[in-house]
Formats: sequence, structure tokens, C-alpha cells
Amino acid sequence: MIFKFIRLNKLHVFVGILVSTFFLSLPVFANINVFTCEPEWKSLVQELGGDKVSVFSATTGLQDPHQVQARPSLISKMSNADLLVCSGADLEIGWLPLLLRRASNSNIQVNKPGYFLAAEHVRLLGLPKVIDRSQGDVHAAGNPHVHTDPKNIRLIAKALVKRMKVIDPANADYYQKQADDFLIRWKKAVKKWKIQVKLLKGSKIIVQHASWDYLLDFVKLEQVATIENKPGIPVSSGHLHLLVKQFKHNAADVIIHAAYQNERSSTWLAKRTGIKSITLPFTVGGTANVTDLFSLYDETFRLLSNAILIPIALNM
Repeated sequence: MIFKFIRLNKLHVFVGILVSTFFLSLPVFANINVFTCEPEWKSLVQELGGDKVSVFSATTGLQDPHQVQARPSLISKMSNADLLVCSGADLEIGWLPLLLRRASNSNIQVNKPGYFLAAEHVRLLGLPKVIDRSQGDVHAAGNPHVHTDPKNIRLIAKALVKRMKVIDPANADYYQKQADDFLIRWKKAVKKWKIQVKLLKGSKIIVQHASWDYLLDFVKLEQVATIENKPGIPVSSGHLHLLVKQFKHNAADVIIHAAYQNERSSTWLAKRTGIKSITLPFTVGGTANVTDLFSLYDETFRLLSNAILIPIALNM
């Protein structure tokens, strides 16, 4: 009887170990599946959602967010999403409506809690005085690249966490705790960045595409020219030669373009004017060392400072 009891006891222990191992090996499912249109919003959702979210971005840091193909893989991801987070202000107008129709997901349609546009929660810049499509891909709603001002991230984060709490009320306290922690760290970072860019105020910038209104507003830079004389339309050689003539003796401080853009025109202009051209990451993943929102602005302001302030110091 004693041996039988020992054998049964060992069997119970063995079965207990098997059951524990089984449950530990089960995949952990997220409470919210999130489809984001751009990498900056994927990073923000990860900050706010922690291990309660599964996040996908339709684009990468090296991809033009204006132009995306409605691939079957994107439709599949969107069809399973509880929350959609995009820039808005017509940035994704060429592809997002098509994806929404084909995904047939009622949770993330316009006016549903699962439909979130960042641009709706900040003050928009770059509103055109006249809507004229002959002038290129003009954004009638204003400049959609709201993430290039770090102050906007705070406003968008506050609005986004409220939406996440509506979609997953069981984890509302968790999301709020995540948001509180993020906003404390973000406030300290913005304070640091404001000090860092103070000496850049008033610097003259040539941009390749009108993507930087919010960055210019934060740093107080002056945009003196755009290489794309019409947004979204290939640069003409005639316009480039006019820029060479204009800035040969009235030099700007730096030419900037986003990592996803072809740098050929910027490089061509830099060689003929002597103005330094730099690539800014623009979003998370734009360069290898930009892995989240904090490193995005760290790298952006480091590159700007090096390009503008070091030549000034050398010439003093």
C-alpha cells in the first residue's frame, strides 16, 4: 500500500508539471489588436499599451506614407484590428479608404471608437489659402505630418489613451498608468530638446518636400525654399537651376530631406550652392539607431545641430 501511495503521489506531481508546462507554453494574446498607418503611431501605441497590445504598422521609416498599395496582407491585418491609428488630414487619402472598404471591419470604420486620426487632436498648420490641384498634391486639410513637433505627441497620447480605455475598459487602469509614465518621461525630454535647439532659432532651411511645418514651428526655423516646387510632382531641372541662382550668394544654412525620399535633388543642389545637405530620419526606423519616439527626436536635433552650429563655430 505504501508503494502504491508513493507511485500515485509521483503521478500527481508529474501530471501537475505537465499541466503547468502546457499553460505556460500557451501564447499570450493581446487585449487590443492595433493597425497603425505610420511607424510613429506604432511606437506611441507600444508606449501606451505595453504588453496589452499587438501593433502593426502599414509603412516603414523608409517608405513614403502618401503612397501605399492595398496589399492582401494589409487587408488581412486590418480586418482583425480593434483600433486603427493614422495621421489623418488626408495623408492616407490615396489608400486608407480602399483598405477600410475591403477589410469590412465595422470596429474601425469612420466615426467608430476604433477609428483614430492623430491630426484631429492638434492644431493644424499649413492650411492652403486656395485649393488648386494644378499646384500638386496639396493637403486641403492642412499639413498632416503632425508628429514632427514633439509637443504634439503629448496631446495625441492623451487622446489616444482615452480611446484605448473605451475599447478595452477591463485594462483601463493599466493603460492610464502606462500613459502617465510615458508623459512624465516625455515632458522631461521635450524640456531637454527645447534647450538643445535654442541656438538653431532663425536658421534658414531648404526642404525637399513640405513635410516639416511642425518641426520648423518647434525649433523656430525659417523655410526659405522647397526643392519640390509642386508637392508630389517630380522636381523640374528649371526649378533647380533657379534655386542655384537664388542661393549661390544668399546661402541657406542647410538642406534637409526625409530618409524615405530620394536624395538626388538635394545632393545636386548642395554641390552647386555649397549648402550642406542632411538626411533626417523623419519617423521611427528612418535610420538604424532610431528605434522609438525618444530616439527619433534625439537624432533629429543632433543632426540639425551638427549641420548648422558646427560650421558657425568653425567660422568664428
